[in-house]
Amino acid sequence: MPTTESVLQHYSPGLEGVLAGETAICQVDEGGAGLRYRGYAVGELAEKATFEEVAYLLLFGKLPTRKKLDDFAAELAARSVLPDRMVAFLATLPRDAHPMDILRTAVSWLGLLDSDNLHRSREANLRMSIRLLAQIPLVIATAHRLAMGAEMVSWQPARSFAENLLWYLTGLRADKDEEAKAMARVLDVSLILYAEHEFNASTFSARVTASTLTDLYSAITSAIGTLKGPLHGGANEAVAEMFISIGSSERAEAWVTAALAEKRRIMGFGHRVLKHGDVRSDIIQREAERLSDLCGDRRWYDIALVVDRVMRREKGLAPNLDFYTAVAYLLMGIPRALYTPVFVCSRIAGWCAHVIEQQKHNRLIRPRALYKGPAPEVYVGLDDRR
Repeated sequence: MPTTESVLQHYSPGLEGVLAGETAICQVDEGGAGLRYRGYAVGELAEKATFEEVAYLLLFGKLPTRKKLDDFAAELAARSVLPDRMVAFLATLPRDAHPMDILRTAVSWLGLLDSDNLHRSREANLRMSIRLLAQIPLVIATAHRLAMGAEMVSWQPARSFAENLLWYLTGLRADKDEEAKAMARVLDVSLILYAEHEFNASTFSARVTASTLTDLYSAITSAIGTLKGPLHGGANEAVAEMFISIGSSERAEAWVTAALAEKRRIMGFGHRVLKHGDVRSDIIQREAERLSDLCGDRRWYDIALVVDRVMRREKGLAPNLDFYTAVAYLLMGIPRALYTPVFVCSRIAGWCAHVIEQQKHNRLIRPRALYKGPAPEVYVGLDDRR
């Protein structure tokens, strides 16, 4: 048992550099692949796999056979329906409610309806994980369409996860349009890249909650609340807003220079763990450039290139995954308020995998704090106080 003195000697603000647990799910490999899911380099997965394969890999620990993947896709399709009571509930929410607040509340609400939520077995957690993976996109789309007064949508089994998600959020059909087909593939790549990232803030939040041996829905609700913050999941939305504010590549350098002079934070750059660059950024940058050329619209990509160049020159910072993802999402026409909820559609696979892993080899997560308050005091009676 470590002493108080030894604990305080290792104090690290923000837990930076602190090893807080073991995992077999994800490795941050700064010296090589950048990131590995269950041993597989994320770049190879982004190039060769689909998001469904990656979600299966994260949840079940190995890549699926064709039969298992088909069964997994069929299970997702079967679970891609919201209870009527959930739709009715979403219809009662304020039209201006934050999408992440809606999603956090809806996930907690779904937990009330799931009989598996009474159990803590791996099998029950896997069933709940698949339901959430299937239902979260529908929650996002249904709430958004209710707010817009638009027609409701339903899952199409013949389409991939990314194709359905693109259709939910934009109305674009990959089976009808070559540009939409390319967009769906880039969206699929982004889902793979966002699916998992070791002990990031939201995943750690989920593991802390899971370590109390509470239910999976409670842990995921914690994660969603954590992801809402602009220093975590909200960064790609902030990057898109920056590009729109800049307006053109000709204005980009002056805009960034002025922002830096005013000590404003430029979103989409730097990473607490990936100090030497984010390989995921390189992957999504290539996809964003190809999509920009295919769509005949390089405005956002050209702005991004200038901002990237200036930040490398002035601050020595490379972009992270959020930066060029914003280019791709702007081209797709995904509503900016839904960028972080789309992140949830992907990261739910990693979160659930971590909840399952945490509870399999559980130890309650309970760190110490460095006390900085008053020195010891003696209680003085009420009538004797000055």
